[in-house]
Amino acid sequence: MIHRLRTTVSTMLDAARLAAGGAAHGDVVVAEEQTGGMGRHGHSWHSPGAGLYLSIVLRQTGSTPILTMALGLAVQRAVDDVAGVSTDIRWPNDLILNEKKIAGIMVQSAEQGAVAGIGVNVNQTEFPEEIRGIATSLLIETGVEQSKEELLHRVVAESLRYAGLSKAAVLRKFAECSTYVRGKQVEVDGRIRGITAGLDDDGFLLVATSAGIERILAGGVRPV
Repeated sequence: MIHRLRTTVSTMLDAARLAAGGAAHGDVVVAEEQTGGMGRHGHSWHSPGAGLYLSIVLRQTGSTPILTMALGLAVQRAVDDVAGVSTDIRWPNDLILNEKKIAGIMVQSAEQGAVAGIGVNVNQTEFPEEIRGIATSLLIETGVEQSKEELLHRVVAESLRYAGLSKAAVLRKFAECSTYVRGKQVEVDGRIRGITAGLDDDGFLLVATSAGIERILAGGVRPV
C-alpha cells in the first residue's frame, strides 16, 4: 500500500509509526515535500517539492549494513533504467552521478523489521550553498509527474527484490556495481586516507593505509 502525503516532516518517521502499528512488508509512505528530511549521522536531506521522497516498511531482519547496500543497489537499478543514466554507488549508501550525489538511502531498525528512507533529487536546479558543489539532480524535461510515478514504483519493486537477496549475493553485486569497493583512493571523515581494498564479510569497507588495513564501520567516504 502506498500512503501519499503532500508535506511531512519525514517519511521515515511516518513509516516507523506505520511499522509500529503493524503495517505490512512493502507498505510505502511517499511525500511531495519533507520539512525535516533525515540523512545519516544526523545530517538533513534537502527535500523541496521537486524530488522523490519515500520510506518503505521492511519486515526482513537482516543486518542494517547489508540491507543498506541492498537498497543502494535497488535504487541504482531503478534510476539507471528509468532515467537512462549510469550511476555509481559510494559506500555505503550514496548514489553518484557525474561525481555528485543524486540519491541517498538510510535504513533504521523499526518494530519487527526496518524502515528504509530513500531520497532522489529530481528536477532540482538550486541547492543550499553547503551542498551546491556535491549534489546534483536528474533532469526530466517532459512528463515529470509521470516519470516520477514510474520511478517510484520501480524503486519500490527493486527495493523489495533486493532486500530479499542473501548476504553473499548483496556483497557480490555491490562489489560489481560500485567503483568505491576496490582500488579507489579515498578519505574517510578527514582522518583516514588510503586505497579501498574490498568489503569484509559483514559489508564494512576495508581501506589499505600506510599503517595497515582499516575497517570502516561508518563515516563519510570521499574520493581524493
